[in-house]
Amino acid sequence: MADTQTLEKPTDQKTEHFDVLIVGAGISGVGAAYHLKEQCPDKSFVVLESLESFGGTWHMHRYPGIRSDSDLYTFGYRFKPWTGAPIASAEEILSYMGEVIEENNLDDHIRYGHKITSANWSSKDQVYKLEGVRTDTGEKVHFTANFLWMCQGYYRHSEGYTPDWEGMDDFGGKIVHPQTWPEDLDYKGKNVLVIGSGATAATLVPAIAGDCNHVTLLQRSPTYFIPGRNENELADLLRVLDIDESWIHEITRKAILYNQAEFTRRAFDEPEVVKEELLAGVREYLGPDFDMDTHFTPKYLPWRQRIAFVPDGDIFEGVKSGKASIVTDEIDRFTKKGILLKSGKELEADIIVTATGFNLSVLGDIDFSIDDKPLNFADTVTYRGMMFTGVPNLVWIFGYFRASWTLRVDILGDFVARLLNHMKEKGVKSVTPVLREEDEDMELLPWMDPENFNPGYLMRSMHLLPKRGNKAEWQHTQDYWAEKDELPKIDLDDPIFDYK
Repeated sequence: MADTQTLEKPTDQKTEHFDVLIVGAGISGVGAAYHLKEQCPDKSFVVLESLESFGGTWHMHRYPGIRSDSDLYTFGYRFKPWTGAPIASAEEILSYMGEVIEENNLDDHIRYGHKITSANWSSKDQVYKLEGVRTDTGEKVHFTANFLWMCQGYYRHSEGYTPDWEGMDDFGGKIVHPQTWPEDLDYKGKNVLVIGSGATAATLVPAIAGDCNHVTLLQRSPTYFIPGRNENELADLLRVLDIDESWIHEITRKAILYNQAEFTRRAFDEPEVVKEELLAGVREYLGPDFDMDTHFTPKYLPWRQRIAFVPDGDIFEGVKSGKASIVTDEIDRFTKKGILLKSGKELEADIIVTATGFNLSVLGDIDFSIDDKPLNFADTVTYRGMMFTGVPNLVWIFGYFRASWTLRVDILGDFVARLLNHMKEKGVKSVTPVLREEDEDMELLPWMDPENFNPGYLMRSMHLLPKRGNKAEWQHTQDYWAEKDELPKIDLDDPIFDYK
């Protein structure tokens, strides 16, 4: 076990050393800490979180109605049964994570309010030298670590993405991004305009519709949704039969993943059929006379962007009741009273919410270097979307788009633990992915194929991300159903891994 003295909160600028340093105490970091403690009990480790508490996205985002857009049986960890409704609120997810931390005594390993600003790998010392700052006091902090586990997510928490529309300064009301929702924002009795078409907009609109005078969803183009009841009939039946919750969790989880795999296969093989099925689900709520072609028929195929689940079809119920409305058009400019559309129509509002996405953050916006030479991750090639050529002792948890993010947390938790234990057996201090001889002439491509997956935040930031190759081991395939079998079988003595 870790030396308890190393876990005391520092009072000066001494340099503390850990075998493993985990960046981030969100869903990835907490999962990583659990797997590390369970599978590598001899390793000392610390989790550094820049926010004042755990949770990441679920702690940072405070907009009304915030909830998961995928089921908690697969978004929850495999080792901790989920017992609530499949789609959960941020509060419920935070409670679940808090139980994981408490039940596994992880809190002693977590330092809140610690932001890492730079990380330099020293080939001579075979360690990372990290500098950071206490966000509450501004005090500088220093760490060294043998291994760096990046669990900070993939977007910048401090600011969301808002396009720079003409005339924004002319608007007489408030402009708000959901990512930085003001706690004192009063929208009761107001006319609210929400710009966006994704899961955030679909969550926010029904959550505030009852209190607003009216809420309008303005979208440039439609997106796909899966409406349905917020329950899992299989899990409910198993509970009636008094089956143990751990069994219910595993059985329900496997059933959902099987159905998702079949859905994904069909989305690739028969996209038009799947498209019609998705539209039919929405049409059931809105009725046959609603203009589906304009407002709910996307231009892209179903598998090219993430599809959010809408519990109990709440946004469609809001539209049907008249409390909410949908406008599909493009923005010409902001005006004093609202937004002028390219069609010539003006939408008036007291508050405009820009649910327009986020800014991707490559490995936490930390200044990385190797032997004091700045590291540009765009110059590297990714090994399975988790390690990078020429970068020693570093793993990044980047989850799935078409399946729950946390599924990869568990898989990579197993991989990292196996890798660390393998390094101990070999008596080595570092491992670096390298291109093999047969990979030297491999075509290098952007991180993600736009024909495979193309949300705006990814397209805007592709130039910042590592390259991928045209072989499965040199890309993040986004295929959970293959990776769950392939990653546990990775040959750790493959020439890809350069040990020293």
